[in-house]
Amino acid sequence: MTHTILAAAGAAFLLFAGSVAAAQAPVFTPEQEARIGQIAADYMLNHPEILVQVSQKLQAQQQERQQKMYALSVMGNQEALLRDSDTPAYGPENAKVAVIEFFDYQCIWCSKLAPEIEKAMKANPDVRFVFKEWPIFAGKWAESEQAAQRGLAVWKAKGEQAYMTYHNSIYHTGHAEGELTTVDIDTAAKAAGFMENSIPDNSAVLTRNDALAQQLGLTGTPGLIIMPVTGAKPANITVLSGGTTAAQIQLAIKKAEQTSR
Repeated sequence: MTHTILAAAGAAFLLFAGSVAAAQAPVFTPEQEARIGQIAADYMLNHPEILVQVSQKLQAQQQERQQKMYALSVMGNQEALLRDSDTPAYGPENAKVAVIEFFDYQCIWCSKLAPEIEKAMKANPDVRFVFKEWPIFAGKWAESEQAAQRGLAVWKAKGEQAYMTYHNSIYHTGHAEGELTTVDIDTAAKAAGFMENSIPDNSAVLTRNDALAQQLGLTGTPGLIIMPVTGAKPANITVLSGGTTAAQIQLAIKKAEQTSR
């Protein structure tokens, strides 16, 4: 927060000094410049709310630039995001809006997001939810990739309903950050009606998901992309990360619906 305020102070000073310099043709002497700087500093000390306003504006501008960069990356990868038959999905195939989640079963924030996703799914039966298995913690916890591999196997063998049963069963354990076990994975698979002892190797799918996440600029899980299935553009694409609520997802869905018409 201190760094942000300092940055805001610097920005405010530059704006103040710049406006003064633009209004007057003569070049300021070093003494005059120092005096202007002191006046600006004194004013900001007496009106700290200015720093907060500048800080908020800078943060909003940064977020807007980041969202635009994300959106452009999303637009360049629509086929992989929306029409990959190897990717589990739930909801109507002719949906106008899609919610795509990049997640890891060992991710604590993904675990916290799971019930919010369930709420959003119940509230939006006409939206397609796409689940990109992205086991970024596999190097630390083997169960991360094991759970992802099993999930893909359930999807391919049993379809969307069984996959959602498996997916939600994993998260309902509340086990994350190294707590997820092979017993949890087996139990979730059985709940989904998947009893196979051996499963096909879906490493290629996971590798593609990882490459896609990198192309999109995602830096971790969870990563959510809410977009129209057709007519996607920066104005109707939303990318969310970290702690996200069902209400935020709902707003993004409405944004995608309204601007895709």
